[in-house]
Amino acid sequence: MKKLQLTDWLPTTRKEMDLRGWDCADVIIFSGDAYVDHPSFGTAVIGRIIEAEGLHVCIVPQPDWHGDYRDFKKLGRPRLFFCISPGVMDSMVNKYTANRRLRSEDAYSPDGRHDMRPEYPTIVYTKILKQLFPDVPVVLGGIEASLRRVTHYDYWQERLRPSILCDSGADLIIYGMGELPVQRLCREIEDRVLHGRPDAFCSAADFQTLLRRKPVPQTVTLCDKEDIPGGISENDIQLAPHETCLKDRRAYAANFRHIEEESNKLHPQRIIQQVGNKFLVVAPPFPPMTTEQIDRSFDLPYTRLPHPKYKGKRIPAYEMIKFSVCLHRGCFGGCAFCTISAHQGKFIMSRSRESVLREVKEITEMPDFKGYLSDLGGPSANMYGMSGRDRTLCERCKRPSCIHPKICPNLNTDHRPLTALYRAVDALPGIKKSFIGSGVRYDLLLHRSGDEAIDRAAEEYTRELITRHVSGRLKVAPEHTSDRVLHLMRKPPFKLFGDFKRIFDRINREAGLRQQIIPYFISSHPGCLEEDMAELAALTKDMDFQLEQVQDFTPTPMTVSTEAWYSGYHPYTLDPIFSAKTPAEKLRQRMFFFWYKPEERGKITAALRRLGREDLLDRLYGKKKGKR
Repeated sequence: MKKLQLTDWLPTTRKEMDLRGWDCADVIIFSGDAYVDHPSFGTAVIGRIIEAEGLHVCIVPQPDWHGDYRDFKKLGRPRLFFCISPGVMDSMVNKYTANRRLRSEDAYSPDGRHDMRPEYPTIVYTKILKQLFPDVPVVLGGIEASLRRVTHYDYWQERLRPSILCDSGADLIIYGMGELPVQRLCREIEDRVLHGRPDAFCSAADFQTLLRRKPVPQTVTLCDKEDIPGGISENDIQLAPHETCLKDRRAYAANFRHIEEESNKLHPQRIIQQVGNKFLVVAPPFPPMTTEQIDRSFDLPYTRLPHPKYKGKRIPAYEMIKFSVCLHRGCFGGCAFCTISAHQGKFIMSRSRESVLREVKEITEMPDFKGYLSDLGGPSANMYGMSGRDRTLCERCKRPSCIHPKICPNLNTDHRPLTALYRAVDALPGIKKSFIGSGVRYDLLLHRSGDEAIDRAAEEYTRELITRHVSGRLKVAPEHTSDRVLHLMRKPPFKLFGDFKRIFDRINREAGLRQQIIPYFISSHPGCLEEDMAELAALTKDMDFQLEQVQDFTPTPMTVSTEAWYSGYHPYTLDPIFSAKTPAEKLRQRMFFFWYKPEERGKITAALRRLGREDLLDRLYGKKKGKR
């Protein structure tokens, strides 16, 4: 690996700008995360994409939002706009557990420090910038803004909030993966506002005029009714207004079906929502990125390292992913509690084999690399290269999932490209072993398509995965054992997990391996009852599990599960649905995960007797009636 200079990172200070001979930046990004120049960190990706447009871009990581705001003033005003990138994770999920307790560390801050970012940095940073530079446009990006683009439920404030544009005062949201819209936005400003003049600056008024005349796909604006580009047409989807949602939870739930369906269509429609006397305009997203486009993003000149300012400090999230490689974006699973499809979409955008191998070769040249890749994966490990066979059918489809309630017959589930990629990576000099750390969809592995070659390929992939790519423990996510709850989660029946575990155990025996399968489960999901959790305890005990990877359902903006949890109605059927909400209800469900702990036994025994499920008491603790 070549010896790096400070100028190999994007500038973060005036001194670093001077080293490059810059008087002014074109775009300045304020980030809630530490600056890690790696394709897994959104701030670095957007910075490098803007740089590739020939523009001067700077990053101010984790600015101090107290006192005199010197971090917000130190680089001056940019020619085009300020950009807010609040973090790879939602700031509140990153900081708090489902029980609203402080997490042990902030994984995206140096040494895991909790005091490096505010809550809701999108709002805090924007308000400061608008106070200091009222005439400079502010563009929001990242998952925090993306999932708060319309009226949404905030679990930590326990209330509905309008679009984050309203709370922050920003000029624009770029939602989803931001490479294509930020490229387009920069080009439009340079060509139509600044006309290529290097000494010209874009004002907030110029910015709004541009957006009215030339809307950018995959963005959200807030404007007066008369300023809606083209006016409201019959093709637009009009959501229930924000004020209606505040009074009518059923109307709020109904909104989400439209939001999710348009997020997962190849030809989505524009969405409009009234907020007070203003109108939110959600422009349809760009089409899914092509292989060439996604390769370009991953092939940019990242150093793959934290900025030198963090020398001697540990950034936990970087330590987890420094030797991992993302193969694709998007997920067609459509899990009801997951935000991936709302942010990345359901269509798989796969990198080329050549791009992946180039990145792996770069990793092998890193001085502390020992030959082991921690993950060759993506949102789901085994969706690489998969898509609809007949794209015209996909163009008419608005299902949020390609595999629930059943795997779509149009979906090509061929695992051969992925198996071949694994083998190509493993054949590279310097690679001793590559592990799969991302979650595996076992329903895809068990699916019988009717094509003998594809079915054999699934079996071959399964054996390859288990014998060559498991670091002793394989993560899978059945999430629950109740088929009724699993249906609400958009997950496959629990029987499939049992089938996969038997295959896993058999292959391990045949290969002389002693590996574990680690299942993930969720409690308190909408529709889940206390009795469902009791049955989960008994079923997993029967399978010799003592569960470790468990969590209480956390309502996050823009998921089916969150809207059902808050509203009490399922967004697709509008049928009433129960959710455990109080701390006592949640603890009564969660305790069943830990039936094997002595301190939980008394509470579980009392609960099972109250539920009239003494049969489960026998299964958990093996005592005969009359001996309790």
